[in-house]
Amino acid sequence: MDLSGLFYVLAGLLVVVGLCGVVLPALPGLPLVFGGMLLAAWANGFERVGAWSLITLGILTAVSFVVDFWATAIGAKRVGASRLALIGTVIGTFVGLFFGLPGLFAGPFVGAVIGELVARRDLRPRGLGQATRVGMGTWIGIALGVALKLALAVLMLAVFAFAWWW
Repeated sequence: MDLSGLFYVLAGLLVVVGLCGVVLPALPGLPLVFGGMLLAAWANGFERVGAWSLITLGILTAVSFVVDFWATAIGAKRVGASRLALIGTVIGTFVGLFFGLPGLFAGPFVGAVIGELVARRDLRPRGLGQATRVGMGTWIGIALGVALKLALAVLMLAVFAFAWWW
């Protein structure tokens, strides 16, 4: 019994869920995309997508991890975020998941602001302004990371498609 059709469907689902994960922080986006592509290549006996293509896809997946941390850190560091603000960003992101799409946008910002306020213990307007700048900087860093990961996802799809059809 040939199960390759089932494997292709599962591979496609992994890629689609992975693409959603590029935007939704709870899902490991590009690793799922890579897993789907690897499964499709395996289901085809690696006839169309070979070792060099898979190595390239693996490297792009690894780059996505660096991009994720780099972009968030750059956004936060440029505005002088404390370590607690970065921790607040992570916590805010996960809490935001429970509030749907608005929570995904507001969670990291609110978490960074709260973390910065706790770190500085300054509720005066100046301290609140700094915490708000940290929240915005962190959010902009996350948005930059999502944009870069989307670019990596498109590049991965292009590499896979090229290997599959040419």
